[in-house]
Amino acid sequence: MAYWLMKSEPDAFGIDDLAKRPNKTEPWNGVRNYQARNFMRDGMKKGDLAFFYHSSCAEPGIAGIVEIARAAYPDPSARDPESPHFDPRATADNPVWMMVDVRLKKKLKNPVTLKMLKAQKALAGMPLLQRGNRLSILPVSKREWDTILKLAQSERVRA
Repeated sequence: MAYWLMKSEPDAFGIDDLAKRPNKTEPWNGVRNYQARNFMRDGMKKGDLAFFYHSSCAEPGIAGIVEIARAAYPDPSARDPESPHFDPRATADNPVWMMVDVRLKKKLKNPVTLKMLKAQKALAGMPLLQRGNRLSILPVSKREWDTILKLAQSERVRA
C-alpha cells in the first residue's frame, strides 16, 4: 500500500462535498501537472490511502482520509471543449491526462493544520512542507502517515 496527499480548494471541492456524493465517491479530475499525473498513473493503486488536504483557504490542512477507489484512467474533461480542463492535445488514443476515483474513509473532527504539520520535526522532509512545492498530489511515507495520524488522534482528544 502507498500513501498520498491530495490537495483541493474547499471552495471548489471540499471534503464536505465528497461526503455528499453517492457512495462518498468522486473522480479526482482536472489534474494538469505532469508530475501529479504521473503519481496517479504510475503510483496510485486501488486501496491506497490519501490525506484530503484543503489548500488556498484561511487555514490549510488535512481534513480527512480517502481511499483510492479506482486506479488511474483517462480524464474525459481533457477532451471536452466545454470543460475548463480541456486540452486539445488529448485524444482517445493519447488521453494525456488521467484521474482516479476517491472514496471518503473518514472526515477528521479537527483538521491537522499546516501550522501543526510544520511544527513536527519528524515531518521536516515531507514534500508538502518543502519550499516551492505546489503539486496537488504528493507521496507520503509510511512514517509521515503514522506521524500525522497520531497528530489527528491527539487533536481529537483535546477538542
